[in-house]
Amino acid sequence: MGKLRMAVIGVGALGRHHARILGEMPDVELVAVADPREEQGRSVAEQCGTEWTPDYRTLLGKVDAASIVVPTTMHLEVASAFLERDLPVLIEKPLADHIDAGDQLIKLADERNVLLQVGHIERFNPAFEKVQELTGPPKYIRAERFSSYAFRSMDISVVHDVMIHDIDLVLKLADAPVSKIEAFGMCLVGGMTDCAMARLTFANGCVADLSANRVNPFPRRSLQVWSDTGFIEADLQIQRVCHFRPGPALMAGELPYDLAFVPGVDINELKTQIFGKYIERREIEVPQVDQLTVELESFVDCVTNDRRPRVDGHDGLHALHVADGITTGIAQHQWDGTPAGRVGPHAHAVFTTDRRRVA
Repeated sequence: MGKLRMAVIGVGALGRHHARILGEMPDVELVAVADPREEQGRSVAEQCGTEWTPDYRTLLGKVDAASIVVPTTMHLEVASAFLERDLPVLIEKPLADHIDAGDQLIKLADERNVLLQVGHIERFNPAFEKVQELTGPPKYIRAERFSSYAFRSMDISVVHDVMIHDIDLVLKLADAPVSKIEAFGMCLVGGMTDCAMARLTFANGCVADLSANRVNPFPRRSLQVWSDTGFIEADLQIQRVCHFRPGPALMAGELPYDLAFVPGVDINELKTQIFGKYIERREIEVPQVDQLTVELESFVDCVTNDRRPRVDGHDGLHALHVADGITTGIAQHQWDGTPAGRVGPHAHAVFTTDRRRVA
């Protein structure tokens, strides 16, 4: 079999990296990049040694698969064009801008038996892979994802833009239906919700707290998981994992709390022993990889060898359903504890829901 002929549709801030990586893969022929902006499209095409076209539809008969990195509101239109030609697609997250669009994409892919992968890139983070390996069934999960304002993906809220990553991760870890959603959020600098907090309660008793803010002075991507195997903390940004679990003293029934009441005991010494003697702290070795490269390599492998993608369309739709539930919770949140008071993410903002600045 020859090289897999691929195209990248949309070569903006993220799409240009899709094109660069695919253009360097030995098993891929990057046939072209498509973008309506001529200057941007030609620049990326030249850097990647390929062709540029302003219209993705001209590529439908020339490629074997496509990576779609267009604005979320265009996912249904663009992805459908390729799926209808039985061409596999990798769609950047989120799957779509609303549930109906996601349903249509899943139905089309299933009916035509065509591979559809969703770009939930954190599933390919080696730190998350290590968390999956070490943790038991989780009892509590906490995820935080903060970043500075990127001036892109402004057509969707922070829930579908940023929090969607952690929604997918906690759904994978909890592995149970969501039974309850509580959420609130705020509009800070634009017409959409820019920061949000959500609590998901699962049918198996697991609870997950998620925080996302795309107007934060410092980036942060962390995941904490409590389970019967102990406590695991992962820094998803620098790909580092720490595992905390009961030490020999605790396993033998020796509790530092009881020792604190022993006459003459050195409390300061006990404090130094908490992490070590009583609670073991272990740094877990995690390989440093470029997640986008691994994700794209996985997609190429799935297309070439007819494998099921790690994150298929149904996974993407599941995350989208939860994201919509969180968005609904944010819209209904009563800041003053009464429906007669301030309600929703714009209650403290200087923007109305139609994005016009108000006095």
